[in-house]
Amino acid sequence: MRLPITSSALAACLLGIAAADLDHQEIQRSLEARTWAHETRSGLGDIAEMLKTCDGCQNILGVLKGIVAGGDETFISLGKQLCQSGTDYDEQFCDGVVEREAPTIASIVRTMEAGSPSSIQFCVSFLGVCDVPKVDEWSVSLPAKESCAAEGKAVSGKKPLQVIQYSDIHIDPLYEEGASTKCKKPTCCRPSKKGKKAGHERSPAGPFGDHKCDTPVTLEKSMYEFIKSEFPKAAFALFTGDIVDHGLYNTSKSYNEDLIKHTYGMMHEHVDVVYGTAGNHEAHPPNIFEPQSVGNDTQWVYDSLAKEWSRWVSNSSLVEAKAVGAYSTKYPKGNLRVISLNTNMYYRFNFILYQRALEKDPNGQFAWLVKELDAAEKAGENVYIIGHMSFGVSDTLPNSSNYFDQIVKRYSSTIKAMFFGHTHVDHFEISYSNYAERSHANALAVSYICPSLTPTSGNPSFRVYDVDPETFAVIDAHTYIADMEDKGFQPSGPLWKRYYSAKDVYGHATSPQLIDSKAELSPAFWHNVTVALEKNETVFDQYMSRKSRGWKDKKKCRGHCMKEEICALRAARSQDNCWKPKPGVNFSKRDATDHNHGQHDECGVSVSAEWLSALVRREDMLEMVQERFLEVGGKVQPIVKRAEPVLSSSSSSSSSAAHGSTQTAVDCKITGTPSGTVSTGDARATPSTKGNGAGELVPGAIWVMIALAALAL
Repeated sequence: MRLPITSSALAACLLGIAAADLDHQEIQRSLEARTWAHETRSGLGDIAEMLKTCDGCQNILGVLKGIVAGGDETFISLGKQLCQSGTDYDEQFCDGVVEREAPTIASIVRTMEAGSPSSIQFCVSFLGVCDVPKVDEWSVSLPAKESCAAEGKAVSGKKPLQVIQYSDIHIDPLYEEGASTKCKKPTCCRPSKKGKKAGHERSPAGPFGDHKCDTPVTLEKSMYEFIKSEFPKAAFALFTGDIVDHGLYNTSKSYNEDLIKHTYGMMHEHVDVVYGTAGNHEAHPPNIFEPQSVGNDTQWVYDSLAKEWSRWVSNSSLVEAKAVGAYSTKYPKGNLRVISLNTNMYYRFNFILYQRALEKDPNGQFAWLVKELDAAEKAGENVYIIGHMSFGVSDTLPNSSNYFDQIVKRYSSTIKAMFFGHTHVDHFEISYSNYAERSHANALAVSYICPSLTPTSGNPSFRVYDVDPETFAVIDAHTYIADMEDKGFQPSGPLWKRYYSAKDVYGHATSPQLIDSKAELSPAFWHNVTVALEKNETVFDQYMSRKSRGWKDKKKCRGHCMKEEICALRAARSQDNCWKPKPGVNFSKRDATDHNHGQHDECGVSVSAEWLSALVRREDMLEMVQERFLEVGGKVQPIVKRAEPVLSSSSSSSSSAAHGSTQTAVDCKITGTPSGTVSTGDARATPSTKGNGAGELVPGAIWVMIALAALAL
């Protein structure tokens, strides 16, 4: 519902339109004069500083739109140049990645409205500027809970089942023993293009892996063999995605398909039942999973995964798997349903999502999830939700996370646990009924985030959960590692061992203590763990060491770092995780002392985001953009503020009401439209170009006069 607004508010919006219209003309003139990358813009300070703002990002988008208007070739060439200049990567890596990713980015920039909510989120994700947009409030359609619906049952106390979880295995079939562990790529240990023989390098790779490289098949096989030997009676395994390595410069559809086939074949050989999910690296190019509303270029990924999942998933469930990469299936030996979500539909680096207005429910996956959970509730089934990316990390779009959280709140008594990966580190997230007052009393659900097998963020690892055979509540979580610092690791092979038990290390630290071997690790328990971390620096330091499985733990995390870490644990909803974008952050530089708060996949975010983000750090790179723009005779697209006043957030509205205000709080919602166009209707409405209606195209100067007149009212 849109409420009446004051004439002065409308005038302010209209003045913004005129100013924006002049902006794009000024930018065009400065580009043509070859001063765009240097000049001081009127009243805005140095342009390099201005470009670190949201307006600056929209400026850049307007220029990029001029470059891609005539095709992809110039943009691809520019991308290679920017990647080599703005990151630490070598020419081979930059050229290969840009050739694969730039055409998709060009198509998005070409169709994106500069100033739209999608473009603002694009600026957050790719350049690290703009405030994260407020959540577009939307109520998911949820059936009322029946009075006879079963509430959570107490654990049975019977001998627990064992459930395995492993994640982010990132198998590199091109890993070569003796190859160099030093290179200018995200991961190394591949044959040198210079023809240097393996073993003659100064820093040769061992036979079982290195922290600077992805997983060799030898390391992968050793994990499966250990699981088969030590846990032969495990009920099933959960694989939470990411098979393909980080050699993004030479992947292809056939390469990825072969690797998916190899990996699931290896799992099938060693583990009886595996419930898998789609990682962002399974696609080619990585991260790009098209919603059905855009196209079906991702179909080959779903077909490939569904074929492998058919070993363990019912035929009826495969219909959904082939359609959208998700499924719901019943565990045949117990009262449990496993629901696998395609979380790539909510990934901020899935940049195909920005091509149009951000959808509330891509592929109808949330509606489908509600249907599956409601049926499970009526049948009295327990549910595990699995996916690649958890919903509390900054990589998850805030809108999508908010909508998912509504579903979790409604079905929290049915959902026994959620399992994810993606970040490569060992942590968890808690869902609450009220994020304004987070406590053990209103903790609703737990997301277990499994550390990776690939050793780029720590020692190779996997998890084993003890679960109640009747309620499927998690009784304990054991993390296993292969210590790469062990002297026998390379000559004799990985020695897998239990690293820690959640109940052993945290049960005595919480208040009240949880030491009963048969008690579950409830959401309340995990909240109490965060309280212990907050109060006891020793316990917190031990937790931080466990995140990387004892590898990156030299630098103390204190003050803001500590607060951000605990905030992230208490946020299964990404809008509450305390993360803020940083302008021009260079993702390619890996510092062994940095702390990954579990906000993103630390070694695989988006290479395109890396070279694009350099535009707000480097004036010389702006000059490259300027020259390419002039080469193609580009025209800057208007960045126009649509006069579409929208209600502020509910909290702001409540505050205004409390103070007796009778005026409606409004914002001029930025959504790009043709120059001079004003729409006061729904954002999806098409402005009329006929007659003298409100949508008619009117010169900007006339709007200024209208605005000034409105101010006098």
